[in-house]
Amino acid sequence: MLSKEKLDRINELAKKKKDVGLTEEELVEQKKLREEYIKEFRKNFKKQLDNIEFVD
Repeated sequence: MLSKEKLDRINELAKKKKDVGLTEEELVEQKKLREEYIKEFRKNFKKQLDNIEFVD
């Protein structure tokens, strides 16, 4: 999973976007961090699904 610092930064940018808006650089940073987060989420979710065993 992503580091706590990166998750905190994602949340910080989201709050700032809602309150005052973001600069162009911050928008690029936010997009990059979100893409990284989704990539990690999907990887971990796939691992969980791969570990499911059906028992009849």
